[in-house]
Amino acid sequence: MNLAVTVAEIRHFLREQFPQTSIEVESVDAQGAWVRQAIGHAHLRPGGTVSGPTMMATADCAAYVVLLSRIGLVPLAVTTQLSINFLRKPAADRDIRAHASLLKLGKRLAVAEIRLYSEGGEAPVAHAVATYAIPPR
Repeated sequence: MNLAVTVAEIRHFLREQFPQTSIEVESVDAQGAWVRQAIGHAHLRPGGTVSGPTMMATADCAAYVVLLSRIGLVPLAVTTQLSINFLRKPAADRDIRAHASLLKLGKRLAVAEIRLYSEGGEAPVAHAVATYAIPPR
């Protein structure tokens, strides 16, 4: 599968359009996209675990990145649905890495599957599915 844009182009786009995000794009290839959220004190909840909103934002960003890698830099592609299952406690002292792959890419909708990991861990800490609406061209 050919990529519509490079990792460098996606990184530049996110810096320009979403300067508030601290999520970094690691890689994009035919199998999907990897993103990373550095974890600090602001990302933790009581009990010493990464907060749900942090993991949801990371999953959503990973889905957006994999979609953009296929359709190009379309700022108005938007999340229409996101569901997440928290599987195990993520490490409070490790970054969260997420891998997203597309299950379906249509003209108007795309569905992505996302697995989130504590850096260095083999078992996912969460699993998400996101649907994106693609604006008409």
